[in-house]
Amino acid sequence: MAKMKAARWYGRKDIRVEEIDVPVTGEKQIKIAVKYTGICGSDLHEYLGGPIFIPVENPHPYTGEKAPITMGHEFCGEVIEVGDKITKFKVGDRVTVEPILAKHGLKGKYNLDPNLNFVGLAGGGGGFSEFVVVNEDQAHKLPDEIDYEQGALTEPAAVALYAIRQSKIKSGDTAAIFGCGPIGLLMIDALKAAGASTIYAVELSPERQEKAKELGAIIVDPSKVNVVEYIKEQTDGGVNVSYEVTGVPAVLEQALEVAEKDGELMIVSIWEKPAEINPNQVVIQERTIKGVIAYRDVFPKTLELMKKGYFSKDLLVTKKIKLDDIIEEGFETLVKEKSQVKILVSPK
Repeated sequence: MAKMKAARWYGRKDIRVEEIDVPVTGEKQIKIAVKYTGICGSDLHEYLGGPIFIPVENPHPYTGEKAPITMGHEFCGEVIEVGDKITKFKVGDRVTVEPILAKHGLKGKYNLDPNLNFVGLAGGGGGFSEFVVVNEDQAHKLPDEIDYEQGALTEPAAVALYAIRQSKIKSGDTAAIFGCGPIGLLMIDALKAAGASTIYAVELSPERQEKAKELGAIIVDPSKVNVVEYIKEQTDGGVNVSYEVTGVPAVLEQALEVAEKDGELMIVSIWEKPAEINPNQVVIQERTIKGVIAYRDVFPKTLELMKKGYFSKDLLVTKKIKLDDIIEEGFETLVKEKSQVKILVSPK
């Protein structure tokens, strides 16, 4: 059987690039030659503190797989083989992948599936390899205007766009984003697309502050000002919607407090441990708290916005590496260098 290279998760701080079998294409599947895959914050969490999404004790019910698994869920590539029952794609098509694993495929509120997981985290292959086989409904054609590097940003951009669309933001509203990693920065662009008038970006890293500033946000540095007091003063009582994208307990409280009376806090982070809030901060001010997970039904809209110049790779992609170098040049670099935003991995 033909072999290919893949980066596989065996355990915490144990990812190995090794040779595995090239996957076989089912009749309702397409085989993709991977071009670029982004390293996601959740990939980094799995590397440093996993397993979180990765099944270890029992196989995932939809893939039948458990660790070791091939990683990578932010990927795009070229269709090189199609199953007998495929009608939507042909060999040579350029596609980006919506990697959600749900019981009934990508139908209904599929991101709320009780066993929600992702290609590249729960089996089913992964983008940190040369070839991946996916179901027809998981692939979206890339418009001609979008190259592969840009296409690899579709998945994280969809997370950002979905978070904004699920919030109550309206054209002309004010917003605050806590945390300017890749998702936070993409959310600034999504807020601009939604017509937000003023966007405050709360971030400690000077490099990430600079990126947020380039995107048009007003920087709030927690080491220099009292974030809550500053934003409330600037907005005469708080922003219409606040977005928490750090997963840090102390930040959650601040993000809640900067929402105006009858304002909204959107929690976008995945949390490694519980966080406390004072319910009176919600009750007495009639605030709303809402959570979002991943995305649903927004990939086409994300690609349309990309065609218009939103979610640009030029600002977000800070490094491109080869699969063989994924540990030192990818995961370890993200740990050490806060100037990195999005690192793209290519198989060769």
